[in-house]
This record gives sequence, structure tokens and C-alpha cells, in this order.
Amino acid sequence: MADAALGTIRERAPAKEARAIPLGRAEELQALPSTEDAPGEVIEPGRALAIADFAPPSLGAGEALIRLAYRLGVSGTTLVRPFGKAAKPRLLGTVDSPVVGERSAGVALRAGHFFVHGVKAPIAQMDFSPVATLTPPFARTIHGFTWLRDLAACAPREQCTGTAERVLSAWLAANRKPGKGAAWQVENAGQRLLGWLVHAPLILSGDAKLRSRTLTAINETARWLDRNVSKAPDRLGEVAGWTAIVAAGLLLPDGKPRRLYGEAGLIRALGELVADDGGVLSRSPLAQIDAIVLLVELKACYRAVRRDPPAAIEAMLAMLVPPLLGLTHGDGGLGSWQGAGAVTAERIAALVSASGVRTRPLKEARQWGYQRASGGKAVLQFDAAPPPLARHARSGCASTLAFEFSHGPQRLIVNCGGAAFAGGQVPVRIEQGLRGTAAHSTLSLADANSTAVLLHGKLGAGVGEVEIDRRVMRLDTGGATRLEASHDGYASRHGLVHRRILILRDDGSELRGEDLLVPAGKTAKRGKIGFALRFHIGPGIDLGLSEDRLGAGLALPDGSYWQFRLGQAGEGVELSVEESLWVDGQGRPHPIEQIVIQGMTPRSGGSFAWLLKKMG
Repeated sequence: MADAALGTIRERAPAKEARAIPLGRAEELQALPSTEDAPGEVIEPGRALAIADFAPPSLGAGEALIRLAYRLGVSGTTLVRPFGKAAKPRLLGTVDSPVVGERSAGVALRAGHFFVHGVKAPIAQMDFSPVATLTPPFARTIHGFTWLRDLAACAPREQCTGTAERVLSAWLAANRKPGKGAAWQVENAGQRLLGWLVHAPLILSGDAKLRSRTLTAINETARWLDRNVSKAPDRLGEVAGWTAIVAAGLLLPDGKPRRLYGEAGLIRALGELVADDGGVLSRSPLAQIDAIVLLVELKACYRAVRRDPPAAIEAMLAMLVPPLLGLTHGDGGLGSWQGAGAVTAERIAALVSASGVRTRPLKEARQWGYQRASGGKAVLQFDAAPPPLARHARSGCASTLAFEFSHGPQRLIVNCGGAAFAGGQVPVRIEQGLRGTAAHSTLSLADANSTAVLLHGKLGAGVGEVEIDRRVMRLDTGGATRLEASHDGYASRHGLVHRRILILRDDGSELRGEDLLVPAGKTAKRGKIGFALRFHIGPGIDLGLSEDRLGAGLALPDGSYWQFRLGQAGEGVELSVEESLWVDGQGRPHPIEQIVIQGMTPRSGGSFAWLLKKMG
């Protein structure tokens, strides 16, 4: 049975048509219209794809029996040639992968350094042993051999083989047999085996002894994955392992039984990794990228041996790309969600080109949970779903009801992002802070996270239900997209539900919002509680408070000017400018500023209307 992907997502019942909002002056900003408080219609929680929807290729009785026998432990050689000798270790094809690595990291490797998220580490001083203490980004790069892709992107092959063989020799010397530690986590082992197979010309073109040792390591790793792939801690790690198993079945002699076994396991794991709108259950753009890369490189392995991949793999790849594009801004790069940094437009464009999928961004990803609205040159991204469940989360963030907003190539409102890059230029000590609610452009109560942020990327109790309503509005001078959502993350602790309304004009010149705190029960609690409403301002923007301290001016690098205004502020509510940071796609933190509206609000509820408008 497929696992539930997210907490409950409700669609608000249809209400009367939203009334027009007069433009007026910023000083006259009023509360935005809300839909009626009709009971929400429950939408089935996001679920992983059923196995029946993405089934392995149909097999005859003979091939089905081969697959079963291999799964039970009968060797591929015995099944393929029961009375013959085992074939000599070799590869059956040369893979030409369309996935392009990072050239700068490859250049650093040729100069004698690993280059991971802005941090250089000398190859000569690296501890390659499986029990070495490495930060997650370095462990993934070194033990997963993802650096081979970067090396291949920086220069012709003959100029790179020396570096590849040097690092490979050091790694093999420190990892003579399968064991424990980061080197033998299923995901790293799967990435490593796939990298060895895809980039074999880099590591098998030189010394004969090294070639023999490498082919032996390839076979041992493939056999280890056959037995251990199901022990991966999450579905993405399992998919990496199954992908490598299928690639080994395609490219190693007597591999048909392994291929049949691997295809069945891979398609089943993919069905449990991805929700029915194509978004991975971790809700992480980085995990979405990893899944696409794995399938693109596997397709290249099929081409190398002139076989067609199963239709389910093609269908899954076609599903994965639109949600990823749904999180791109006007500059073509990704938004900062669930630990991701602002991955560059060049990398996204190259990946989409490599996938061969031609599609448009997905606007309503209900199970993945991100809503996208666009108008003119403006793009709005809205997190309108509960965070991922603990078993799916990697760098899980308490970001429910946060948004990002861009106009053309400039990001105006962002989230801090970058928790998944901790261990590079982003210090590990701030990783949990980057995953908290305060690191996102949304509201927090009592300095608490809307969902508990735990160690090792996991999440605890908090948001379990989100209501979402999306509609098109008619305004006095044109149309607009209206998004309204609410979450229950503070209901049990503080008796309040956070509801957010966002309205983006079709010409992209204005974003109106209102954040409401609504009593969760019939009887409101007494007293007051502290709140903070944060808007992290994008890089390169000069920010200045207005004289009445109810607004701020945003001067953009292109010379344009935007105004942020707060509506009628209650007693004790203050607007201020504070420091913040933003992590780019290379994992480099940049100092930015944030607008913070904070104060005390009654436990009986409150509302805070605001406006972001392009001037002139």
C-alpha cells in the first residue's frame, strides 16, 4: 500500500465571488476579503503512486521465474549460463550522459582540491576511509563519486583521467571491502556505482592493475546493493540504489537477471517516492533534481546497450519536471524551499534539456504543496501544504504559508534557504535555524516554529492540516489571482490558526496580503501572545524605513522602486528592519535584510494587512 505523503490538505468550499478591492492609497490599506467560513471539503491526502500505475514491464513465465530466482539469491551467471564459465569482468557499452556537472568543481579537482559548496579541501589530505568524519555534502561528493560528473565537464577526457585515477586509487585503498559508514550508505553506494558505470572512460582507460581493481569493485558493489538496497533510510536513497542495480544489469555481462530484478524494484520505489502530481514526498527541490538526474543517467545506460527503458521510467521522468519548473522564478533559478538554496537558472535549464521533457511549470501542485501564480513579470510561490512527514524529510523546514516573490530577474521576497548545504560555507551550527519558521517569509507565534524542527533534517509535531482556496478575481482595473490558505500548527499550543491571503495583480505590479490569527476553538483564550511577521528581502536591494515607520522602500538594482506598507497597526505593533541572510545555489551565504512586523496580539485573534507595490 502506498504511504501517505503529507498531512491533510483541504480545499475550501466554493464561496461567493470575491468582491473587488479598490486600489486607493497605501495608507488606506484595508483588510482583504475572505471566503465564507464554510466547512472545507476534504481532499484525499497526497499519496504515493500506486504500483499498478507504474508497473514493471510485463514478463513471460520464463523471465518472471528468472527474476524470482535472482531475488532469492541465485547468481546471474547460473541463470544465464548454467553450464558455462562466468564471463570476464568488462563493460558492454560506453555511456554518453547528457547530464553536465559543474565546471568550476572540475577545474578545482584538476588543481588538487575538492570544491564543495564554496569550500576547498585538498585531495592529498582527504580521509577516504568509510568511518571518516565528513559533513554530509563532502560525504556525498567523495563516497558518491558525484565529482566524476564535474571532472568530465571541465576538460577533454585525456586531460582528466590522471586526476580521476588518482582519487579512485586513494578511495579503493581505503575501502578494500564493503563495510559500514558513509561509504556504504545505500544512496552513496548507488551514486558511486552509477558514476563508475556512466563515467567509465575516465577511470578505466589507464593502468591495467587499476582497471582490474575497479572492475572488481564494480562487481562487488553491485552484489552488495542487490542484498542491501532495501535498507536505505528513505525512498530517494533506495531509488539511487535500484537505479545503479539496473545500470549494472545493463552494462555488466550476464546482467539480464539483475536488470529484471532491478527494474521491478526501481519502479516500485519510484511509486513510493513521488506523489501523484509528480513532486517527491520530501517536498525538496534538491531531491526532485536528484531523482531527475538518476533517471536521465539511467536512460543513457539503456541507450548505450541499444535497449528501450520501460515505459514507466519515461512516464515518471515526464511527471518530475513540471513541479520543479513550478518553483522557478523570473531569473530561471529555483526558490529556496525545504533546505534548498537558489539553484541557478543555468543548472535548471541544463537539467531540463538533458531530460528531454518539454513542458510548462506546474501551477497547482497539491500533494507537493507549492502554489505558483504569475502576472506580468512577477512570480509568486506559496507553500500551501504541511511539511513532509518525518520519514520523508531530509532538510525538513517549518515553512508552511511562507512565500517568495520575484519581478523579472529580481527576487524581492525570499526565504533564507541553504540548510541542505550546511557543512560547506554554511556553518553546521546554523542548520537548524535555517530550517525554522523565522528563516521563512511567514508568521511565527511566541518565537516558536509552526512545526517542530528536529536533528538530522527531521520534523516533529506541528502543522497537520492545511486549507487552500485558489481563484481568479475581478478588480477595478483588471484581474488578479487570489490564494488563501490556513494551517493548524499553533492550534494545540496557542489556540490560534494562521490564515494567509495573497492577491497578485495580473500585471504583476502589486501583491496584497493579509495574515489573520483565528481562534481554533469555539471559545478564545484570554490574554495576549507575541507574534512576528517576517519578509526576507532579496539580495542587492536597498531597504529604508518610511518616516511613519509603517512602511519601507525597496530600491532595486535595476533602478525600479517598490513600496511596502502595513495596514492599520494595533497598539504596540512595530515595523522594523533587521539583518538576515540568503544562501545562493552554490551554497554561499549572503547578508540581506528583512522587514519584521512584531508585537503582541490578543489570543482572541488579530489581522495584519500589508501591500507590496511597484511605484512609478
